[in-house]
Amino acid sequence: MERERAHLHASRAALRAMREDVESLDLADVAGTWVSAEVLRTQIRNRVAALADLAHTPLFFGRLDYLHRIGGEEAEGAGGDRFYIGRRHVHDGSGDPMVIDWRAPVSQPFYRASRTEPMDVGRRRRFGCTGGELTAYEDEHLSDPAEAETASALLAAEIERPRVGPMRDIVATIQPEQDEIVRAGVSGSVCVQGAPGTGKTAVGLHRVAYLLYAHRDRLARTGALVIGPNRSFLQYIEQVLPALGEVGVAQATVEELVAHVPVRGTEPAESARVKGDARMAEVLRRAVRSGVRTPDEPCVVVRGSRRWRVPAYELQEIVEELLSRDIRHGAAREALPQRIAHAVLVKMENGGEAPDDRVQDAVARSQAVKATVKAVWPPVDPVRLVHRLLSDAGFLAACADGVLTAEEQRAVLWARPGRSVRTAPWTAADAVLVDEAADLVQRTPSLGHVVLDEAQDLSPMQYRAVGRRCTTGSATVLGDIAQGTTPWATASWAEALRHLGKPEARVEELTRGFRVPREVIAYASRLLPSIAPGLAPASSVREAAGALEVRRVPPPEAAGAAQEAAGAAQEAAGAAGAGDAAALDRAAGLDGTAGLDGAAGLDGAAGLDGPDGGPGPDGHPALDGAVLAACREALEREGSVGLIAADARVPVLAEALRAAGTPFLEPGEETSAEVRLTLVPASLAKGLEYDHVVLDEPAAVVAGEPDGRTGLRRLYVLLTRAVSGLTVVHSRPLPEQLG
Repeated sequence: MERERAHLHASRAALRAMREDVESLDLADVAGTWVSAEVLRTQIRNRVAALADLAHTPLFFGRLDYLHRIGGEEAEGAGGDRFYIGRRHVHDGSGDPMVIDWRAPVSQPFYRASRTEPMDVGRRRRFGCTGGELTAYEDEHLSDPAEAETASALLAAEIERPRVGPMRDIVATIQPEQDEIVRAGVSGSVCVQGAPGTGKTAVGLHRVAYLLYAHRDRLARTGALVIGPNRSFLQYIEQVLPALGEVGVAQATVEELVAHVPVRGTEPAESARVKGDARMAEVLRRAVRSGVRTPDEPCVVVRGSRRWRVPAYELQEIVEELLSRDIRHGAAREALPQRIAHAVLVKMENGGEAPDDRVQDAVARSQAVKATVKAVWPPVDPVRLVHRLLSDAGFLAACADGVLTAEEQRAVLWARPGRSVRTAPWTAADAVLVDEAADLVQRTPSLGHVVLDEAQDLSPMQYRAVGRRCTTGSATVLGDIAQGTTPWATASWAEALRHLGKPEARVEELTRGFRVPREVIAYASRLLPSIAPGLAPASSVREAAGALEVRRVPPPEAAGAAQEAAGAAQEAAGAAGAGDAAALDRAAGLDGTAGLDGAAGLDGAAGLDGPDGGPGPDGHPALDGAVLAACREALEREGSVGLIAADARVPVLAEALRAAGTPFLEPGEETSAEVRLTLVPASLAKGLEYDHVVLDEPAAVVAGEPDGRTGLRRLYVLLTRAVSGLTVVHSRPLPEQLG
């Protein structure tokens, strides 16, 4: 162990030297212009950031002892090569490697080697650490048939390590099936269907890191982007790539990608569903082309003393040919004056002149040609076009004829459109339509690689918005059909990939869970037959005794009986003596045996639930008290705690936490030793994870969604956010699917 610690300290010193070498670079005689100097300075800043040493994380987490020298050469006496596997490459002053990047080909056997296929590995060593220092190690002699195969205790400990702060990398625990996806080629797209806890998000992020390592020059030019469902999720995952030395990957939500207009309005689910339907692409295509006119006047160009006439029928042929090619509206409008000018040049040549390219450009810029182009192919403002489409029933009817029904057209139209584009009630679905229209006018630039997480919730039009940002690149699509929580959630990955423009992408399925305990995932999987009949239940490699607890709180309508029983118990206690009071309380069911802590069962039993599952006029103090008690119990353990509730219940629980003096965070805020409890609205919980989860009133979660299936899918998401333990606290009956 002391030798391994010495190697760690030497590696840290070597990394510091590498960083100092970069910081000391002098650009005075290198950069030719201020532009190149600024580019170099940016590259140096990024390189310095990539060489940062994480104080609480060792530079390496494993070691490979090969039987032979890499390249097939026999070793002299002492065996083959030895490599330490870590998050980034580190070399000494002579350039010899001290730590090998986990993405390098020589590191692959750390994840793939097994006893049946040792891949020339004699020994695989895993390290355990605490606070950045090595504390343990364990060895597997993969080529020794006499050694019994055992589960890795250090691997299990790393997977189960408490979650404090944002999401961390999983380079020390990548499994073979995950590694195959991570190292898939850059030219092909991959879709990962992953059950809760299978690590699909981590796989997607590590795939980006791998592609940047293996194809850095290509992706440095074209760029990479990670798309998440909301800002809270992106804040949760934002430290993963920098921890792997990759600081140049952009992150955004779909809403941020299509932010052409200020979103200030909301709309019914049916309106959003129709606007998100792929048929809207055809409606918009017609709207963009609706301004193109058939020429009915010739174009007459004057050059010196001569007049050159392009007749209307010839102009019409040019326009029809451009329309038939279905190129972008803006590109066609830029090509049209050149096509007219070319027709003029042909006539000039037939007339005995010898014009060149300069003459053609001059003709294309002439007032006569400009006037013809303006009349025949006017410019299109995507924002104004969509505003007209959503506010003008006649224009919408003309563009949607045979595409949308009359009822669907009414759903798309704004009830109060506003007087201008600035005052229009733009919604998130409207912004996607503007993005589609903008692409029809001018092609959206494509990136080299896009990672799309929680993809099951996107509408077809949102898939198109993401897809046009990787038309010439590849994509990694991550999601779980069972966790689709929007009315327009995709029914199949084949359909989603077709809308994305990647129908050839291969679909990989991850069903072996590493995060959610077996007892919890089995409980949540009871919902699968109702929400995703075609999906197999996930399995889990983790067992955690007592990981699931369901606590029932007496419903508010039982208040009268509860209070009468309490009064009777108090009278009996007075008659029988204080020593018998507890026994009488237990007999009346008031001591917490129904799922409450202590006297919580007596608190506010007269409260009534509102119709949406939230608190009624007097609230439900008994339920609130039981939830707070469960949070206090969870906080007595190590790790993060997430209190998840229906959105309508969040303000009530927030007030209860403040009244109890219990500090809490909002989703996306980083936990600390002082504050480890996060209050999470159900709508923002997707993709997040906590060591311990307290789930408030599942019936309220289901009732808060537009329909029953979406409600059960939302509940499935919430039930699978726990890493170590889940406590469900409820007053209303649980969904019958949970049994």
